[in-house]
Amino acid sequence: MATTLAGAGPRLWAPARHRPFQLLWLGQSLSLLGDGFSVVAFSWITLGLTGSTLTLGYVLAFQAVPRALLTLVGGSLGDSLSTRTLMIGSSWTRAGLMTGVGVAGLTGHLTVWMLCAAAAAFGAVDAFFQPARVSILPSVVDESLLTPANALLGAGSRTAAVVGPAVGGLVIAMTQAPVAFLVDAVCFALCGWCVACIRTRSRTADGEKDAAAPRPQASLAARIREGVTFTLRDPRLRTVVALDTAVNFCYAGPFTVGFATLADQVLRGGSATLGVLNGSLAGGAMLGTLAGGALGGRPRVGLLVAALAGWLAAGMAVLGLVHSTPAVVATVLAMGFAIGFQGVFGLSWIQRNIPQDVLSRVVSVDMVLGYAAAPLSLIVCGALARVGALPLFGAVAAVLALTGLAVLASRPVREMR
Repeated sequence: MATTLAGAGPRLWAPARHRPFQLLWLGQSLSLLGDGFSVVAFSWITLGLTGSTLTLGYVLAFQAVPRALLTLVGGSLGDSLSTRTLMIGSSWTRAGLMTGVGVAGLTGHLTVWMLCAAAAAFGAVDAFFQPARVSILPSVVDESLLTPANALLGAGSRTAAVVGPAVGGLVIAMTQAPVAFLVDAVCFALCGWCVACIRTRSRTADGEKDAAAPRPQASLAARIREGVTFTLRDPRLRTVVALDTAVNFCYAGPFTVGFATLADQVLRGGSATLGVLNGSLAGGAMLGTLAGGALGGRPRVGLLVAALAGWLAAGMAVLGLVHSTPAVVATVLAMGFAIGFQGVFGLSWIQRNIPQDVLSRVVSVDMVLGYAAAPLSLIVCGALARVGALPLFGAVAAVLALTGLAVLASRPVREMR
């Protein structure tokens, strides 16, 4: 145990010694920082132009819907072309879009319909970046470094998710909204430059064809079907994706509508308490991510999946029953830790066990199911919140408990490493 703990720090930071990973980490962090900027910039400039929250909803929907619809296409192209090329093209295209919006805003020519069109184009282009940023990692680091590499990337993305909107708001407060789009464009341009500097390596696994070998070209629709079929055929992969979907369902509604209900109606702490809850979740996830990367090894991922589902189910039950702010904050911190910890190993398992020529499509299937689960969760939890916190969190706890039991019922899944 002492040896394991002594090697935890060096193990976690091992990928950071490799320049290709350094560039990938910086590029992804800049892109996610730009995503955070874009949410604030689009929201603020829309409200400034129209003063209408309904119009803001339209603009954000124009961005979200193309991203959800085209993610499977992005995953398919990532497997048939190059994840690196897709990341570069997406980054530089988003930089151009943000520059155009910023210039139009500064010159007074920006309209609501231009914002909607830019938001739709941004979401469409982003759909090609997201699967690629996950599936490129096995071609950047050795298989033995996947777990700590995912931990460091996860820590960077979680930090960017918090810092991006905050810095975006600060830029707007100090200047004006169009300037935030120009800063956003710089982030995406630098991301593209970082990824362009990466020298990827070929990855050949057992049963996987060499990348240079000729292969018949299937249609885009056929390739998407292959990715979906591959995901659903393997019981282990099917379970990991199902849990990811369940976690997304139990993340979107309970950690937005649920947290707001707790802060306002149960804990009576208002917006300050809501901020503490969100901060505890993010902080716990960050700690869990880093702990997973430091631990390393290949634990039984199937048992971790079941443990996460059970842990989150217990946490949801506590949130529905306990009315003490310290107890709720501690519970949320522990739930975030579990999400971050298991996520590192689950993602590393996918990257290690899925052939490179289908990896991006599998990742895109996982993402699309998460996109679909989020709005459904918000609607269901919004309806349950009208009854009270206990029905909301109790229903989610039941879903998670059933998910954990289903995982334990499958021997191939229990033995996943």
